Amino acid sequence: YVVGATKPEEFQNIRQLASEHFLLVPGVGAQGGSLSAVCQFGLNSQCGLLVNSARSIIYASSGLDFAEKAREEALILQQEMEQILVANQLI
Repeated sequence: YVVGATKPEEFQNIRQLASEHFLLVPGVGAQGGSLSAVCQFGLNSQCGLLVNSARSIIYASSGLDFAEKAREEALILQQEMEQILVANQLI
């Protein structure tokens, strides 16, 4: 299933219907979705989320520093994900 990140409160309804399914979640980052809000409402006992945040990474810079800025954005998201997974005892 695909569920956008911009309306995280909808994950409660979706989780009632698909409690153990993985959800593909586009829209975190540049499109305005919040990783913490998505996780608050969308995590299940196995994590159950595959979060996509391409735009904020691939458009981190249009200059010569693109690789460095893209890496920085990816690391920020990865660290936020790790903190959430640790806090929810998923890793």
